[in-house]
Amino acid sequence: MTRRKELAWIDDELSTLESLGLRRRLVERTSPQGAQIVVDGRTLLNFGSNDYLGLAASHELRDAARESLVEGGWGSGASPLVTGRGSSHARLERELARFEETEAALLFPSGFAANVGAVAALVGKGDLVLSDSKNHASLIDGCRLSGARVQIYPHGHWPTVEKYLEQSGGFRRRLIVTDSLFSMDGDVAPLVELCELAERFNAMTLVDEAHATGVFGARGRGLCEQMGVEERVSVRVGTLSKALGASGGFVVGDSSLIEWLANRARPYVFSTAPPEPFCAAALAALAVVRDEPWRRERLLERSRWLRDQLAALGWQTAEGKSQIIPLVIGSPDRTMASAARLREAGFWVPGIRPPTVPDGESLLRISLTVDHTDEMLAGLLEAVRRLA
Repeated sequence: MTRRKELAWIDDELSTLESLGLRRRLVERTSPQGAQIVVDGRTLLNFGSNDYLGLAASHELRDAARESLVEGGWGSGASPLVTGRGSSHARLERELARFEETEAALLFPSGFAANVGAVAALVGKGDLVLSDSKNHASLIDGCRLSGARVQIYPHGHWPTVEKYLEQSGGFRRRLIVTDSLFSMDGDVAPLVELCELAERFNAMTLVDEAHATGVFGARGRGLCEQMGVEERVSVRVGTLSKALGASGGFVVGDSSLIEWLANRARPYVFSTAPPEPFCAAALAALAVVRDEPWRRERLLERSRWLRDQLAALGWQTAEGKSQIIPLVIGSPDRTMASAARLREAGFWVPGIRPPTVPDGESLLRISLTVDHTDEMLAGLLEAVRRLA
């Protein structure tokens, strides 16, 4: 209970969240990230991590970060435009541009900051943004902060995008914003159709590859690569904190775009640059993605197998072939009760509730990594079967 009278309303609001089954509580992980973790003192098989390629605690990233820390220390001391941008930041941006086969790249403190900064720098008052209804919160907040007119279209429904664009003649600029791989449903945006519409109506496109970078595409660049639309997408956003196991976000594209963002993306301009050891770890991760394609191949193979097995148990796992597998339950209370039963059985499978997902779509989010063994997957299947 709060001791401050002016904050007494918080207790009432928390009680309301509790009654709706939406109150969240902090937990503590006391082990490295991995397929097995220790949470609140208990060892659990981890099916909640975005560490898709198993790099977060790898020796490659640890060694690179340690060497950088010894050589140059930790803090960057200032924003990139003051004195914060060091040689590791510059090198990482060059390597990201090379990896993504674009002219330039810009590093942000997080993927959230990259999305908010990029969207708000591209459009403003007098402009139109078309945003998928299940976009990540960072894209939603970027749209809100931009001051542009925002039209939300039904999830993945490109014909509605076409309708809005046909009516958009009075706007200065038009921007289509979407995730490539949706973080909760594990399904894929209609990138080809969206690019065709953007070209017809002279609109910009921004695609967030956060959950696809390192996992999809012949070279691991994501779904834009796999679907053959890289050259057709105006702005591509990625993160270093998921499959790459490090931290930070980035935007890649034409050199003029990157220069504009460096001047106008507020989370970049006004944030202290990330510590350089983060960059060293990310550089090591890029090398692994380039040199060890077996990681993403094995991950997607096991994801297909698990989806098939869950479907055989009667679960609807949404339309997707990704490493993110949702088990939609519906109500928040039932979802969290199911998550608790799985935890009692030794499995960490997060329950996801509004506002992360729409009302009535609470779900268990299974997230696979390359380090999950056949035995782990078999155990999870048995535990999920018992839920039914």
